[in-house]
Amino acid sequence: MADRSMQSHRKSWGLLLVMLLMSFGQGCSLMHKPFPKQLPPPSVPPTIPRELSKATIPDYVIEPPDVLAVSAISLVPKHPYHLRPMDTLIIQASGIPEEAPIGGEYRVGLDGKLVIGFDYDNVLGPNGDKVYQPIQAAGRSIEEVREELLARMADFREPNLWITLSSIASQQEVQGEHLVAADGRITLGSYGRVCVVGMTIDDAKQAIEAHLSSSFEDPKVSVDVFGFNSKVYYIITQGAGLGDQVFRLPVKGNETALDALSEIQGLSSTSSIRMWVARPGGNEQGGDQIMPIDWLGITQRGDVATNYQLMPGDRLYVAEDKLVAIDTALGKIISPVERIFGVTLLGTQTGNAFATYGTRNGSNF
Repeated sequence: MADRSMQSHRKSWGLLLVMLLMSFGQGCSLMHKPFPKQLPPPSVPPTIPRELSKATIPDYVIEPPDVLAVSAISLVPKHPYHLRPMDTLIIQASGIPEEAPIGGEYRVGLDGKLVIGFDYDNVLGPNGDKVYQPIQAAGRSIEEVREELLARMADFREPNLWITLSSIASQQEVQGEHLVAADGRITLGSYGRVCVVGMTIDDAKQAIEAHLSSSFEDPKVSVDVFGFNSKVYYIITQGAGLGDQVFRLPVKGNETALDALSEIQGLSSTSSIRMWVARPGGNEQGGDQIMPIDWLGITQRGDVATNYQLMPGDRLYVAEDKLVAIDTALGKIISPVERIFGVTLLGTQTGNAFATYGTRNGSNF
């Protein structure tokens, strides 16, 4: 029984020795594996915008999924205007009983009817009795509504009536926040859709006014960008073998590299201080436009020479800490070996426990 136990232990330790040799062999090859070469310090033109010499971003070009804020300045309907639900009228009358006055603002209801109040909303039924029937205003002109209301005042001696349009409900459809859809258009309610993609704010204003001119007399609107969603920059942090992270942040027009890193709460435990800005397009020599960042310089010494202003499409890349990357790689290799050893030792101990169960001092009970 003792010989079997010794043989089992010898096999386990032999297996352990083989696995250790394999792991150290892999580790040595990993240690001697060359790392990617350091980026050569490219020449960065002095005209590149930096912290103390920032540039103004060109006119904003609208793209999906930006959000535009449209306000109605002047939307005067073309004559003749036909009333719609939720339109507001100002009605004044004279020559009518003082106990049933008409004066003030009256809104066309959602059902398209105009409620005046008192006895003006009643008409004579077939049997000569009064029937409640407000004026149907939706779809009719102001003059048609005035004539019907005057007809209901026929019993008065000399009634006079003035009706003017105070506000139209369609303005609520035009003004507000409008998302630029994937096809580059915004929706203006019942007035259709307008293509604004690739336009500046001034161009979009003219396009919207031209579209509304079919329904309004010389329409005037104001347009601004409510959500700057299409112009972004990226922060990529190398993960030291645990996977890279990508952050997508909107461009506000004033960010530097230090501002960008503050948005992600600085560097992580797997990051090094080696970083650079990769800008789409070529440099003066036609190669990659790479701008190395001196992290210690811009943080510890206040050196703004490499604190570059970020532009739409920029990639701020933060390299990994090589020691953390080595530790992660070794952990990936050693962890399976440790699990195998743990299972082997546990199996050996369990087998020995079963083999020696029920014995005492080497003799059977």
